[in-house]
Amino acid sequence: TSLLHAGIVPEPVYGGQLQDMAIPGSAPEGKVRIDYRSLPMHFADGTQVDLRQPTLQISQLGYGPLHPDTQLSARIAPPMIGLGLLEAIPTASILANADPDDANGDGISGRANQVWDDALGKTVLGRFGWKAGQPTLNQQNAHAFAGDMGLTTNLLPRDDCTATQTSCRQAVNGGQPEVSDDILALVLFYSRNLGVPARRQVDDLHVRQGKQLFNQAGCSSCHTPSFTTRTDAAEPELANQLIRPYSDLLLHDMGDGLADNRAEFLASGREWRTAPLWGVGLTETVNGHSQLLHDGRARNLLEAILWHGGEAEAARQQVLAFDAEQRAALLAFLHSL
Repeated sequence: TSLLHAGIVPEPVYGGQLQDMAIPGSAPEGKVRIDYRSLPMHFADGTQVDLRQPTLQISQLGYGPLHPDTQLSARIAPPMIGLGLLEAIPTASILANADPDDANGDGISGRANQVWDDALGKTVLGRFGWKAGQPTLNQQNAHAFAGDMGLTTNLLPRDDCTATQTSCRQAVNGGQPEVSDDILALVLFYSRNLGVPARRQVDDLHVRQGKQLFNQAGCSSCHTPSFTTRTDAAEPELANQLIRPYSDLLLHDMGDGLADNRAEFLASGREWRTAPLWGVGLTETVNGHSQLLHDGRARNLLEAILWHGGEAEAARQQVLAFDAEQRAALLAFLHSL
């Protein structure tokens, strides 16, 4: 059941997520360190970009050794914008872009993740998270309360303390549940309605040239530009909206370079959900850094593009053939989103 309901088998002592901090009286689960080695990449015109290849190291384990079959994957938090609109895309519209057997022979075979819905008690389409492992915002929020903060909700009445973590088990809790339905509903309202920033410089010649190159390279095969949201969306202001998330919300094999070898429900260790690109140009403005991809290895958009492999290999090869002016135009378009 844990695989059916969680999509992964939790580590028996440490659970599904390693905590590197703890409340007084409990030991942190461990310390995480990421080391990088340089991976040079060359454009056709000779320009070199040094990518960062991460290696994950866990030390100072607080509760004994990890299970020998433990699979580790570093993750950064995905952007919170426009999530209510993504939730309001009709399931049929997402599935219409799926091509699991690459029937049209274009090398792109988007697959839908099918995940457990805690509220409905059945398997449904996954659309949130790096591998589309969560079906709804409310469930994603409840799992974040439990996994990130150790707080229970009526949807998820247990936290991530395992049976062997006795100090965690015995620590004072905040009642049952710790997060009231009211608070959970307010967090849901916030996460559903956090707006997408308006695009900038849409009429700039460079930006328009970049959009053409984006499509020419085949990026829009997975970064689907637009959808129309459902008529019966959770709230009226989310309904019947033409949105431009630049994602198909489907899983794609991104090759060995990005593989974390950690499956989640139907997503393999090489598959990732297409990241929505709306707002990506404001990453640095909002976050104070421009680290991208699931583990933040890419320090800018160009590095993120160059990590694309697998189904995106042909698109990457097209970008590697771009000259300096074309690269600048492509980045100008992405920064306008």
